[in-house]
Amino acid sequence: MINQYLAFYLKLAKLFKNNKLIFKYEKKESGCCKPFNPKPWQNKTITWKDKLFLKDRIATLFYMPLNFGAVVVKNVKKIEKAKAVVKVPLMLSECSMFNTNIYIAVSKKVPDSKMEKISGTVLSKVFEGDYSNMGRWIKEMNEYVKSKGKKAKKLYFFYTTCPACAKFYGKNYTVVLARV
Repeated sequence: MINQYLAFYLKLAKLFKNNKLIFKYEKKESGCCKPFNPKPWQNKTITWKDKLFLKDRIATLFYMPLNFGAVVVKNVKKIEKAKAVVKVPLMLSECSMFNTNIYIAVSKKVPDSKMEKISGTVLSKVFEGDYSNMGRWIKEMNEYVKSKGKKAKKLYFFYTTCPACAKFYGKNYTVVLARV
């Protein structure tokens, strides 16, 4: 059985058709993502040693994903088939204007997939609000990293719920992680 977060990414991929959300809400629960608890991620220092990720690329046009659903569905199927689902799932995005790298945490190598190990220290900070605030969040994250006497080598973004559930719960959390 796939775990909660991989189920979320699979559902998220199915929710989009031509980049338009096609999701119906249930009255009391979202029927999709669990509410996100920001406390374990807020202002934390995390050390990874050879943390294994399946890495893939999503085409974007001015940061707007074009094939997100297809890429996520393909990779979730591969992860399930390889029995590489992790207990504490995590999918990170490394964004640019014309493509986005995604990193999905896995428990072992997944056949016919590009794998990447990440080692080192990351600082995390939780933000809430519309994605249009991303520029401000990046600036705040860089200031936070600097206040810790560090310099960000790379930023990753962890989108904690699908857009429909963010709307349902009234909170749109994004965790920004800075590799230092």
